[in-house]
Amino acid sequence: MTIRISAILLAAGLSQRMGADKLLLEYRGKSILQHAIDLLSGLDVFEKILVTTETRAKAIDLTTDVRLCINSNPEAGKSSSIKIGVEVTSGTHFLFLTADQPKLNIEDIEPILEAALIHPDMIIHPVINSEPVSPTLFPARFREELLNLYKKPRIKENDLGGQIIRDANKSFCLTIEPKNPLRFADIDTTEDYRNLK
Repeated sequence: MTIRISAILLAAGLSQRMGADKLLLEYRGKSILQHAIDLLSGLDVFEKILVTTETRAKAIDLTTDVRLCINSNPEAGKSSSIKIGVEVTSGTHFLFLTADQPKLNIEDIEPILEAALIHPDMIIHPVINSEPVSPTLFPARFREELLNLYKKPRIKENDLGGQIIRDANKSFCLTIEPKNPLRFADIDTTEDYRNLK
């Protein structure tokens, strides 16, 4: 089986807990979002997709190999961005990245990509202290379930995205323990941002 990984960067969230657009905050000379885009650009994968808002799209630099998709209704939650990203892909696997892990680098993601070559039918994700963290890779056999996440009745605040599928298919999950767990930290609060080093 030929593995063609579609990397999808989800960057349309509203950042409501921060009281500001956390993805446009600066970290080491770039916005947090630009760090995520640079990571996406550097991945050796079949295709690269960014799902973000129109406002954020005006504040970033994209390389020509990244396809930009605009979520014009980010209020609809994470599942709406997942649907937008999956709809335009043609890969055999979907690697979902979040935009609020500014310390993450290619070295951290390579074990996921390598595991997909050996275990192409598995959902693959890192775990830290027994807790799942992003990024997560899904085989394309979960495509319809990923698309249908947006159709299911839910409260937006409880929109867990692909976590629902992962939790319902634990026997098909392969977990990886990162060598550098601190780099997987995400930025959710003002305190998280202050603690960035």
